[in-house]
Amino acid sequence: IVGIDRGLRFLAACYDEQGQTLLCSGQKVLRTRRKYKKLRAQLQAKGTKSAKRRLKKIGQRENRFISDVNHRLTKTLVNHYGPNTIFALEDLTNVRFATEKAAKKRRYEMVSWTFYQFEQFLAYKANLNSSTVVKVSPRFTSQRCPKCGRIRKENRNHELHLYICDKCGYKSNDDRLAAMNIQFLGDQYHKGVKLPKFTKLRSAE
Repeated sequence: IVGIDRGLRFLAACYDEQGQTLLCSGQKVLRTRRKYKKLRAQLQAKGTKSAKRRLKKIGQRENRFISDVNHRLTKTLVNHYGPNTIFALEDLTNVRFATEKAAKKRRYEMVSWTFYQFEQFLAYKANLNSSTVVKVSPRFTSQRCPKCGRIRKENRNHELHLYICDKCGYKSNDDRLAAMNIQFLGDQYHKGVKLPKFTKLRSAE
């Protein structure tokens, strides 16, 4: 059972039931997409017919680039973990990313990366390899300590990408921590729990 946290810093942060972590960096992808964004802005400023034609071609080229990245990444994950694997993903249906809290230059990247396409590719390839994809609740997966179960938003430092539990002192990269919690929910699903999710108890504060 593998928990996968999707993002931009790491396109996929993975944690399996044996305690192994796999982080797939998204930095090269971000650099490439920023080049496309810069070129697009330059062409939009020109506003000529030839510039508009180039804009269309660039959009198509970027879409092919994104699809290729998702294709290669999902293929790598399915091959790496082998058959009979349960891949647990957060159910991002109706989840809105708080783009107003992101730096202005990163908002385009936040809303335009195709997490759904990644999910579709992974499900298709997993099925061909006798594996499956399940979706679990995203609530508190980045706020819960996987060691003691403490849920506290303030324990996560976004700038340092670090989670430090104020109760037991556990420390982890925040992307890895989310993958650990997603993996735990995937394990609950495998054990027969319907719609597994984390619940924050008021008495825990």
